[in-house]
Amino acid sequence: MRNNRLRWIIITLTVVLVQSCAKDELDVLEIGETGTDDVETVAQDSLTARRQNNRNNGLNPSEETVQLITQWNDLWLVLDRYTDGLRPNTTARALAYIHLAGYETAVSDMEGYGSTRNQLQGFDLDQDDRADNVDRNLALNTCYALVFDHFMFSVSNNAKAGIATLENEIAQELYENLSQEEIEDSEEWGALVAEMVIAYSQTDNEAETQQLDPNPGSYVAPVGEGLWEASEGESAWFPYWNRVRTFVISPQQTSSTPPPFAHNANSNSGYYNEMDEVERTATAARLEDNEDLWISEFWSDDVEGLMMSPPGRQFSIANQLMEQEDLNYGQTLELLLKLGFAMNDAAVSAWDDKYTYNTERPSRFILEYINDDFQTNLARFISSPNPAFPAYPSGHATFAAAASGVFTDIFGGDAINFTDRTHAGRSKFNGAPRRFNSFTEMALENGYSRIPLGVHVQADSDEGLRLGYEISTAVNNFNLSPNF
Repeated sequence: MRNNRLRWIIITLTVVLVQSCAKDELDVLEIGETGTDDVETVAQDSLTARRQNNRNNGLNPSEETVQLITQWNDLWLVLDRYTDGLRPNTTARALAYIHLAGYETAVSDMEGYGSTRNQLQGFDLDQDDRADNVDRNLALNTCYALVFDHFMFSVSNNAKAGIATLENEIAQELYENLSQEEIEDSEEWGALVAEMVIAYSQTDNEAETQQLDPNPGSYVAPVGEGLWEASEGESAWFPYWNRVRTFVISPQQTSSTPPPFAHNANSNSGYYNEMDEVERTATAARLEDNEDLWISEFWSDDVEGLMMSPPGRQFSIANQLMEQEDLNYGQTLELLLKLGFAMNDAAVSAWDDKYTYNTERPSRFILEYINDDFQTNLARFISSPNPAFPAYPSGHATFAAAASGVFTDIFGGDAINFTDRTHAGRSKFNGAPRRFNSFTEMALENGYSRIPLGVHVQADSDEGLRLGYEISTAVNNFNLSPNF
């Protein structure tokens, strides 16, 4: 599947077909800046291309399943770009449930793997309800369509139309080799798993409430020197997210390290020096258009409508790694399940610490004590200079380290030659591909990127990285054996 693999990308308001790429071309296909196509025509062209692609490559059943999973992930990444009010917390939660559903749909076919049912209290799916003649791919196709539609609830109907388009394209091809009974049993199983996962998610009352009200008026931020406060016209995002369900490790189980420096306007203090580093680095990046600006924009993933979410970015990386390392479908579903759990639990613990310490964003201090003309390098993309929640620890760094730890475990080591092409071809920011020699290097750069962007100090990133790796260790130890 490494050569000439078909990847489908469906864009909000449009559906754009991107056909087979040779392996020396881009591994990740990003959203075009413009373009329109007739949906029905593109759907038929996609179906024809998929059939030809499979014939040319002679894909085995495992490869066909990985291809299907990857195509659905590609679509999710596009939908994620256009979410409204979900990121990063609710997107991290959505990823966990979506990939729990995918894993449970296929786990009966996966040698050496077992259901998570006995480890997730309240999740009552019974694998014995799965008929013997279920076609794995058709069941996955049905399941993904249902959970995408449910968990990506803030995406426009025009963008969501891509879900039905992709589902129908794949289903029509799969129908050709199945009996009517196999079709019905497969779609029934995929639907049942989706419904059970959705029902399980709805027992988390905190998350269900908070995702509809991410800026609760009941939250009043503490006031004081060095404490975070919203910019004009903003309110705090997800201040109570620490109450949301975790899958593997809770905020009470993770360790927490307080910020190393207290607020201090003395120019010789550690606090002042960290803030001064942000001012110098971010300003130089903007004025010189140097590599630091490239790094900050490459990893930003902050802007709805322009970029995917920070946890979603790790799934873009996972898609590329799945292709590069030729994972089979069992390994693929394990990776996505554990990565989803890691992103969800990282969001819950990081936001617990954010609203425990309530530390200010650098720009507030810099404008008062260092440079009254300072601007973050995020400000040109969004209406306010910073994300609307406290700084410490960095969410980006936490997500990056949690993913790095999962990748290291799944791929058998930290060292890897990898080029992230998530944003290749974009023109509104510098998303040119960057090459890495290890997962650690990639996570460190992601964490560092927030300094030249102007929205975090180094201590925020350091603590996010520490917390993220702690979470990944717990997730990597989550037992998926069939006898657990």
